[in-house]
Amino acid sequence: MAEHGAHLTTASATDNRPSIFEVVAQDSLMSAVRPALQHVAKVFAESNPARYGILWRWFDEIYTLLDLFLQQHYLSKVSASFSENFYGLKRVVLGTGNGDGTQRLASAGLPRVYCWKSLLFLVLLPYLRAKLEKLVSRLREEDEYSIHPPSSSWKKFYKAFLAAYPFVNMAWEGWILSQQLSYILGTARHHSPLLGLAGVRLVRLTQEDLLALEEKGDGETTVQPIVSIHKRLKSAFKKAAGGAAISISTGLSVGVFFLQFLDWWYSSENQETLKSLMALPTPPAPAHFTQDTYSPLLPKLKTVCPLCRKIRVNDTALATSGYVFCYRCAYFYVKHHQRCPVTGYPTEMQHLIKLYSPES
Repeated sequence: MAEHGAHLTTASATDNRPSIFEVVAQDSLMSAVRPALQHVAKVFAESNPARYGILWRWFDEIYTLLDLFLQQHYLSKVSASFSENFYGLKRVVLGTGNGDGTQRLASAGLPRVYCWKSLLFLVLLPYLRAKLEKLVSRLREEDEYSIHPPSSSWKKFYKAFLAAYPFVNMAWEGWILSQQLSYILGTARHHSPLLGLAGVRLVRLTQEDLLALEEKGDGETTVQPIVSIHKRLKSAFKKAAGGAAISISTGLSVGVFFLQFLDWWYSSENQETLKSLMALPTPPAPAHFTQDTYSPLLPKLKTVCPLCRKIRVNDTALATSGYVFCYRCAYFYVKHHQRCPVTGYPTEMQHLIKLYSPES
């Protein structure tokens, strides 16, 4: 059996083709970085909502911008994304040679057209997919609580959208799975349809690539004769930029395992285990929450909503702060600001908890 399965890891050595384990590992690398950084942003936002709340509210955009700069640097310098370079892989244009010397060296960078195509599928597509998933989650909550009138044309549209989305997502995941199976069997040149759409495929770094990258790194640190102040400043700027890029690359390579650990540590399964081991009784309410020392943001009457200043309708509490509002007030405020209106704590739609009195 071992002889029959040896092709999964060794048969690709002759044509520099990476194994399925390598390509899947590099795919999962960046997918583990995002939730870890998102949790870090959430911790900062909860510690100081006024100063760091923007990190949580605009996390998708900030992360996408940083990811764009990171991937563009690696694609233009080593012909690979960050995760691909981490596993010793590079991107080559479809139709080039198979390790016979006709391939473009990794140090030359990916051609401009293929670089922008790769950035489109590496950076922009994940951003749009994250936004789409948030939209689907929000629409499902609106449908569950009947935010829109039953006869509205908008509700009919998003009901059809919600019904079609699982099938579209299943078709996409099935396409990826079939591509990976074809790659394992050796009938496909790339494991992901996104690589085919970008017009590239993955291969291992060759000895020539490693030597060229090493020489390029040495050349960037070599002191060149300076004949003018303008050239001196330009050389210093390039050297500083190169040093910063190397520092960032090294830091990411070292920190990526720590980020994967954070992703596991704060996973739902691990948190449930920690809660069961460290469960403590609920502490009493803080003393400063008495009636005489309420914040100016809060009404004097406990039955009044802090947002609309009217008697609460359909009482809803925020799990992040414990304050109670009208459901409509809390829903639309959290939807647009992603924070508690009283405390400023980062809050999402799933933190809305409807309260039911015995009379209802």
